[in-house]
Amino acid sequence: MPAPKELDPSKSLEALFGLKLRKLRMRAGWTQRELGAKVCTAHSRIAQFELGKETPPEEVCVALDAVLGADGDLIELWTHVKRTPFPDWAQRFIELEARACAMHKYTAHTVPGLLQTETYAREVLRVGLPWLAPDAIEEKTQARLARQSLLSGPEPPLLWAVLDEAVIRRPVAGAAAMREQLAYVIECTQAPNVEIQVLPYSAGAHSAMDGTLTLLSFESMPDVAYLEGGHHGELVEDRAAVARHSHRYDLVQAMALPPAASTALIREAMEGFSACAPEGST
Repeated sequence: MPAPKELDPSKSLEALFGLKLRKLRMRAGWTQRELGAKVCTAHSRIAQFELGKETPPEEVCVALDAVLGADGDLIELWTHVKRTPFPDWAQRFIELEARACAMHKYTAHTVPGLLQTETYAREVLRVGLPWLAPDAIEEKTQARLARQSLLSGPEPPLLWAVLDEAVIRRPVAGAAAMREQLAYVIECTQAPNVEIQVLPYSAGAHSAMDGTLTLLSFESMPDVAYLEGGHHGELVEDRAAVARHSHRYDLVQAMALPPAASTALIREAMEGFSACAPEGST
């Protein structure tokens, strides 16, 4: 049997919880399957808990604490994990995003979270986090939607986003949902603080092909860059490194269609989803 994957408890509260759970289980001399049977939970989910990839529902945590004799330690740690719907690696970015006066983004795969409809956001999270229970997905969906108030406050930041053409072509949650999502993106561009460009397939290779890139600017502190993958993120604060990422963004923006032409391409994509919708769909 392979050795269990090493966890770094300093990486996140989820990892700390998982490490604690694993130690308690091994101290009891049980396999994941045996522990799962005692708390009426599939052993595959016990594995996800121990890897820090999923947080157990409250009732499961209470049962785990009881059968493992944790004396409330697991429950106390669980309350800290559940305090926020955002993973630890995203916390600093979320805090800085709320203070930014300008945001410049390149997104390779999805509409930026600040511009997502509820249906689109829920589907992206459901597919991207298949190990999470529906209530956890719903919590994350509502947290993402709540962040969108940043764009409609009394002094909203500038959001200038470059979307890869794949973002507007890939159907997420079905044709009707994509029409709604693309219509919402166009609607958002009517606000003076939102600009959208599309990087067409015809542009070919470019400087940000490795994933999503965000640059945050502030009134009284240096810019930062944020690099994000499916389940990890890196906040870059070193000024020289931020300047290099800013250069990458500028190159991508220069290759993208102008805003008006981008809107036209988004409308064309909407029509495509209308054409491929089945008879009677909305």
